[in-house]
Amino acid sequence: MKYVSWNVNGLRAVVGKNFCETFNALDADFVCLQETKMQAGQLDLSFPGYQAYWNYAEKKGYSGTAVFTRQTPVAVTYGMGIAEHDTEGRIITLEMADHYLVCVYTPNSQDGLRRLDYRMQWEDDFRKYLTGLDRQKPVIVCGDMNVAHQEIDLKNPATNRRNAGFTDEEREKMTVLLGSGFVDSFRHLHPDARDRYSWWSYRFHAREKNVGWRIDYFLVSERLAPSIVAADIHDDIMGSDHCPVSLTM
Repeated sequence: MKYVSWNVNGLRAVVGKNFCETFNALDADFVCLQETKMQAGQLDLSFPGYQAYWNYAEKKGYSGTAVFTRQTPVAVTYGMGIAEHDTEGRIITLEMADHYLVCVYTPNSQDGLRRLDYRMQWEDDFRKYLTGLDRQKPVIVCGDMNVAHQEIDLKNPATNRRNAGFTDEEREKMTVLLGSGFVDSFRHLHPDARDRYSWWSYRFHAREKNVGWRIDYFLVSERLAPSIVAADIHDDIMGSDHCPVSLTM
């Protein structure tokens, strides 16, 4: 079973940059998208053999997630059931026969860390949501989680110490989440891999120079770890400031 996650940073724009060809070439059973930045009816996009589920933000042109699946889910839910968090279209959960798949677009703490306090509350509530699911079935959670967990996960850790995505607070929340029964699939298979990133700034030719961050993840319940076959970062795929990441089970 193959899963793909990609922050497309505006799906309508990426469709004009060979998205459909890339989608077909990836040949995944599940494709999870973040930052679709659209509302219902703004794009007619479908793929033969796939069902699609969308979660739109109330604010136009902002956030949003989507999941395309070849497998029919038992149930689909949107958000985590907390009104404070569920207006920005950030979570889609597919309940499958033997596991949950959660697509997430974690809030950015933003410039000046003006949303860090909110981010901390989100992290606690999202962890409770995931551990609640995990008590019922194993969980695969993927998406732009907006944190480079370790220094190995970004090019310039020293100069980014208090920037959004690499604060001690955000990194600690990821440590706590992993300690709650989850495994970072990429680090599980590639514990020492360096210079493997999933996001690059549009400024300063960052992607050309590979000055990036690894902030897109597949986490799995610990009991699924032995079933991980591959965890890849597709940094050759263009179209967004993020690249797709994938998991094969």
